[in-house]
Amino acid sequence: MSKSKKFEFRPDDYVVYPAHGVGQIVSIEEQEIAGITLELFVISFEKDKMTLRVPTNKATEIGMRSLSSPDVVSKAMTTLKGKAKVKRAMWSRRAQEYEQKINSGDLIAIAEVVRDLHRTDDQREQSYSERQLYEAALERLTREVAAVSGGDEVEATKQVDDVLVSRAA
Repeated sequence: MSKSKKFEFRPDDYVVYPAHGVGQIVSIEEQEIAGITLELFVISFEKDKMTLRVPTNKATEIGMRSLSSPDVVSKAMTTLKGKAKVKRAMWSRRAQEYEQKINSGDLIAIAEVVRDLHRTDDQREQSYSERQLYEAALERLTREVAAVSGGDEVEATKQVDDVLVSRAA
């Protein structure tokens, strides 16, 4: 472990933290914790009013990554257009799988959850837990789409909605 290693993340970069979605690196600071000096990324999640400190040497190990490329975003949009693949397993098992996909930080896996849980007006009601998972996945997806395109979340939400509505038509 050499000190001279350059980080792939810099202050002001947007990053994806698997368990929380898109955040922005505010700074890189040193802090002494239990007698050990650690270098930490300070990541701000504006929407959640949350600040996270991640040790720089653990960032990639825990799955922190830079934003997806525009072609990964278009693959995610193509995934949304696909037919919902709902397994016939019990809801608790499917819910666990959806939760894992959302927390994986993988944009295409998140798009799969949105696709599978999306309901049009004429379909049956969603349960509370189903709606919670759908909204969490949708929020992660739209935040990253907005950050990649440089637009705002309202535009990204409209873009995702358009894809989901065109699929139903």
